[in-house]
Amino acid sequence: MSKVITAIGKTLDEAIENGLKELKCKRDDVEVKIIQDEKKKAFFSILDNQEVKVEITLKDNNNEKIDNKTSIKRTPKEHEIDNCKKNISDFLDIWLEKVGKINYKIEVKEEMIYIDLEGEDSSKLIGYRGDVINSLQNILYVIGNKNNETNVKIAINIGDYREKREETLMHLANKIEKTVIRTRRKVVLEPMSAYERKVIHTALQNSSKVTTYSIGDEPHRKIVVDIKR
Repeated sequence: MSKVITAIGKTLDEAIENGLKELKCKRDDVEVKIIQDEKKKAFFSILDNQEVKVEITLKDNNNEKIDNKTSIKRTPKEHEIDNCKKNISDFLDIWLEKVGKINYKIEVKEEMIYIDLEGEDSSKLIGYRGDVINSLQNILYVIGNKNNETNVKIAINIGDYREKREETLMHLANKIEKTVIRTRRKVVLEPMSAYERKVIHTALQNSSKVTTYSIGDEPHRKIVVDIKR
């Protein structure tokens, strides 16, 4: 189970740093959600005290020791993967008939389910910047993991869309990294899906100059690229 704490500071950076000190981890190991970032006005005073409050979640894949305990990543069992695969197949068999001429193929690799869609009508399931395919992936994630204790991750691809999108995001990550290093100011990207945020995080995880973390709530969650402190 992921560890979640609340941290407070006069600025966003200070609140995050306070949380990192409490968790004894690095910025790359956590996800950040802003709970409060507006000024709290004193009713009986002309002075305004600014307070930023954030919720910091230690990522499940973190292997560092926290409070002398090691965070263990739960993996789905074989019957949960089979259940997820069956739930998705049952749904797609019915739904795709109503959408158009689209076929699908499901594969299981490294405890993750990959779904490939193809056919003359498949391109309409991509949408603007992948909004349709990302929404479909979220829907299938919920349907597939019904009655599972541990959720199975899934990924959908249509043609070579994912490959092209990953290439675009990698280029964007490198461009933003150079901008942040040059200006020494953080950059907040536009809202992205969990899959797209993972591509950005992965692209910059080995950077010696910048770090990345996420803020906000789904489906408007964003990535922040900032200078390493």
